[in-house]
Amino acid sequence: MKFEEAKQEFIQSWGVLGTQWGINRTMAQIHALLLIAPDALCADDVMEQLQISRGNANMNLRELIDWKLVNKVLKPGERKEFFQAEKDIWKVAMCIVQERKKKEFDPLLKTVTDLKEIEDGGASKESAEFLETMLSIERFALKGDKALTGLVAASDNWFTGTLLKLFK
Repeated sequence: MKFEEAKQEFIQSWGVLGTQWGINRTMAQIHALLLIAPDALCADDVMEQLQISRGNANMNLRELIDWKLVNKVLKPGERKEFFQAEKDIWKVAMCIVQERKKKEFDPLLKTVTDLKEIEDGGASKESAEFLETMLSIERFALKGDKALTGLVAASDNWFTGTLLKLFK
């Protein structure tokens, strides 16, 4: 396989994979392009290589920055903004875990915590079942939240992070 074919295959595959971790395909493709780029790219480079519009490129680059997967790079003498992906795949994974936790676990936990505050307090059979289900989901979400928080904290701790990297 030639380099350009391999590059395009990776970008397309990463785009599909990205939809599994909660981002749109174009955002994941931009991330893939920046991940394999040896130097920071400007929005024009991204637009040209992926054949996307300026608005699409800019919107997705900003979102990648929000996810902490991409950083802005300043180049002396250049007026354009340049972008570079985080290259440490372990850090990329931890950024994805943090964002998914924020977008999935945190709202779930808030919702079930709010919903278990029902007026009759489980006096009827139906409301008791509802309350038990909400408590069960809350226990699950709290355990998941604790596990994800621990995983992210472990990566911040040098020793534990180094130890965990041995298992990669």
